[in-house]
Amino acid sequence: MWISPAYAQAAQPAAPNALIQLAPFVLIFVIFYFLLIRPQMTARKKHTEMVTNVRRGDVVVTAGGIVGKVTKVLDGDEVMVELAEKVTVKVLKSTLSDVRTKPQPAANDK
Repeated sequence: MWISPAYAQAAQPAAPNALIQLAPFVLIFVIFYFLLIRPQMTARKKHTEMVTNVRRGDVVVTAGGIVGKVTKVLDGDEVMVELAEKVTVKVLKSTLSDVRTKPQPAANDK
């Protein structure tokens, strides 16, 4: 009533800073990096190192859950795994989910 319509329209809030608008997205990316991306990269690096260091005599577990003993490391990305006596299978190194070292001989308790 007492304020004219032209005066009321002129009072517009200032536009927010673009940096302030991007801050939540940057913060979310930083949180994702430290909680998801970085741990995944370290786990992949650890698995790759474990698979490349596989050697004869190691006990391995394949992605399918088969446990066997490495009898021969072939050229490239394959290994020969003995599942049972006189039963060997050619397995890709990338399908190995766990590499265990040689089993320690049982200690004789006397």
